[in-house]
Amino acid sequence: MRKPYVLLLSLTGLFLGLTTTPAHAADNGSWSVYPVASKIAARPYFYLSADPGQTLTDKVAVANKTGKPLTFRLYAADAYNTARDGGFAVRTLKERMRAVGAWAKPARSRITVPGHKTVSVPFTLRVPEGAEPGDHPGAIVALDERVAPGSGTFALGVRQAVGARVYLRVSGPTLPALSVEQVHIGHHQPLVPGIGDSTATISYTLHNTGNVTLDPKVELKARGLFGRTLLDRDLTRIPSELLPGQRVRLSETWHGAPQLDRGDITLTASAQGTRQSASASFFALPWLLAGLVFVAGVVTGVVLVRARRGRARRSAPVRRSPRAAPTPSRPRSSPSARR
Repeated sequence: MRKPYVLLLSLTGLFLGLTTTPAHAADNGSWSVYPVASKIAARPYFYLSADPGQTLTDKVAVANKTGKPLTFRLYAADAYNTARDGGFAVRTLKERMRAVGAWAKPARSRITVPGHKTVSVPFTLRVPEGAEPGDHPGAIVALDERVAPGSGTFALGVRQAVGARVYLRVSGPTLPALSVEQVHIGHHQPLVPGIGDSTATISYTLHNTGNVTLDPKVELKARGLFGRTLLDRDLTRIPSELLPGQRVRLSETWHGAPQLDRGDITLTASAQGTRQSASASFFALPWLLAGLVFVAGVVTGVVLVRARRGRARRSAPVRRSPRAAPTPSRPRSSPSARR
């Protein structure tokens, strides 16, 4: 019986920017992809600018670092931020392309690179007349056509790809804009107040609502009762590049969060030319203390209700029973009448 077979596309090493090959090529140890050096200097990535309707040409180099020939599928792809951590990633060959992936075409879609050799391939990038101004990031990708075999119950077939980034800017008005959305704070309190650490998880969405790539910075502040400052820090787990139109869900752990307090947190996101804040309120209360307060409230309520009912019964007026009607007496007859 044949084992179920799953094909996975690995983009590991796609944009690591290692320095072991020319022009800071993207490298996975077996092959690398990078822009062909210009007459002036080597380029780490493709930095291109164009007007709507303009056509650009350039060259990409694919270097085989192994001793055997490798065959690659060469294609252009759009870039995006991963939802997990905001990393720079590209669309797969089967996904729909809307920008660089649709506009750029390598002169050859398949190439074979001999062992320890490099092959350069020209490509053409045609920007349509109606292209929106601003940044359109993407990549020129070399996809290995070999499928690495897997083992086990499910045989996992892996195809690896490496690509060189393309930073394209279409001329026209640029608008840097950044927003902070869906701010939420969740508390993790110890069962017994004062015993154990209290932490809070602050989650939020960072959204690039403009048309240029941003290098965002995020500041977190927390204030308690009476405006006391509980936390003030610059966050570090932020994507270095937030691409136009992309949103990333991020979280930050607050160790030593208050166990009994009420206040609010404020996240302020900024980048060159834009700044915005968003807030959320919190109420920290240990579960055990909350349970005791609830039970005490219920017991107090029951006691008060019973006491009120008892007082109502004692103070109620006693209704008197109605007086019985007197029985009419018969007149006594005189002795003369009995004769």
